Amino acid sequence: MAFEFTDQNFDDEVRNASGVVVVDFWAEWCPPCRQLAPIIEQLAHDNPKVKIGKMNVDNNQAVPMEFGITNIPTIIFFKDGRVVDTKVGAFPKSTLQNIINQHAAAV
Repeated sequence: MAFEFTDQNFDDEVRNASGVVVVDFWAEWCPPCRQLAPIIEQLAHDNPKVKIGKMNVDNNQAVPMEFGITNIPTIIFFKDGRVVDTKVGAFPKSTLQNIINQHAAAV
């Protein structure tokens, strides 16, 4: 199951994490976000060594504002707390898995 990131747990779960973390910035009212939701869940299931989850931008505004999230879905890939890639829009699972593989090779 995909992790639920919040403004409150972001530092511990993302900035201070070692390895790869994938954060999907989304909102319930966003059709492309709903389309991407099962893909994020499947990626989380398929990649147990990678922390993969979602942050609702309506319920959490500080972190999305800090990262300049203006369009959703936006997926940010972190490695050892640093941004290594960003994708805006709904992408196929294979595209997102390739990015995870690229950055998680050492995990």
